[in-house]
Amino acid sequence: MAAKQRKLALGVFLTRHGHHPGAWRQPGSASSGRPDFRYWAELVKTAERGKLDTAFFADFVGIAGDSTKGIERRHAFLDFEPLTLTAALAAVTDRIGLVATVNTNFDHPYSLARRFAALDHISGGRIGWNIVSSLADGAASSFGVEQPLTHSERYERASEFVDVARDLWDSWDDDAFDHADRDSGRYLDASAVHPVHHDGKYFHLDTILDASRPIQGHPVFAQAGNSEVGRDFAAKYAEMIYAAAQFLEEAQRFYADVKGRMAKYGRDPDTLKVMPGLSFAIGSSRQEAQDKFSALEDAVDFSGELNLMGQDVSAYPLDGPLPDLPEPENGKGRWKQLTALARRENLTIRQLFLRFNAVRGHRVVIGTPVDIADQIQDWFERDAADGFNLIPPLLPSSLSEFVDLVVPELQRRGLFRTEYDGTTLRDHLGLPRPRVAVGVDRPAADVRLLAAVS
Repeated sequence: MAAKQRKLALGVFLTRHGHHPGAWRQPGSASSGRPDFRYWAELVKTAERGKLDTAFFADFVGIAGDSTKGIERRHAFLDFEPLTLTAALAAVTDRIGLVATVNTNFDHPYSLARRFAALDHISGGRIGWNIVSSLADGAASSFGVEQPLTHSERYERASEFVDVARDLWDSWDDDAFDHADRDSGRYLDASAVHPVHHDGKYFHLDTILDASRPIQGHPVFAQAGNSEVGRDFAAKYAEMIYAAAQFLEEAQRFYADVKGRMAKYGRDPDTLKVMPGLSFAIGSSRQEAQDKFSALEDAVDFSGELNLMGQDVSAYPLDGPLPDLPEPENGKGRWKQLTALARRENLTIRQLFLRFNAVRGHRVVIGTPVDIADQIQDWFERDAADGFNLIPPLLPSSLSEFVDLVVPELQRRGLFRTEYDGTTLRDHLGLPRPRVAVGVDRPAADVRLLAAVS
């Protein structure tokens, strides 16, 4: 029997104005940061019209009270808390997957498991969870965290968090509530119930989840860590990775590394979709596309606080080299990419901001629809990506152009679907549905590894 043809996965990471810091100053961008659900609904409907797998929503929890310097020049990134937004979007869409970010530092497995179970049922099985364990200063001060966990401890806690959440989703068999017998008065079979008894380092539970098992079994797990610990966490849990790479060879190394780590967790590499971020500018000619992107770069404001991947570099000359700075506690992998690029190409802080920070370390492709499709196909066929998480520089126009011009080109090449497969997000992505795991010993987090790379 012939092997099933590998299909490209495409998602879109949506923000208020677009991902480029100059986007909010462009004609056609949202005119304000006032929350507007109809705007978000139209964006997601556009993505669904293009048969994209997912709409992805980040969450940046908390703004420190002492970080108001330059706040008058910061544009809105997201109007709504992601879980609330995805619940509303599920009611106005039919097929596209909805991936919401939830930070494991500020939640509990029980409350998260019941919310995601509800969302998966509301959406008809289209929910994904972007698992985040970062702890920015603003988030710590907003929640009153006085002694934050270290980088390795946060991943250790996140590992236990996910294990407990999975056990909670497995509290019930899939059909536990399908056989109520009015005549006998027996509502369900007691053997379909699987209490969770967990006594771990960070969580202690003795309970049964008060929600039916999700339609997908579990939400699709997404993750974006690029550090050593993040890669190992992804190999153990992730089904989608929002990766970052500007160069083909860099993407190929990441792809091979993470998939190569999966065997020790008993996982098939095909159950993980590596999806680097892709920024783009599309024109009828390459010059038109370049002019569009240049307009975004020209609108970037360098007069306020200048932040490079969490590091304030405002005190250093804008047209001077990047100084030697300590590695941040959050975003270690991205920081290494940024400093390597700065040293390799001898970039100034201004150049580095435009080359890396403005697109957060992702690939930028500028050209015609054919040019964009060529780049996507090249990375896909050369084992650098299973697909891409699009990061449109300007919304809503960049997304509309991709859907109307690039998607048809990818479809003509037989790389991308013309209709959705199945009904759930797992169906679209070709991912297996997890079975109820009762009495299964989960692979423990390798605490020695976590400590070694902290």
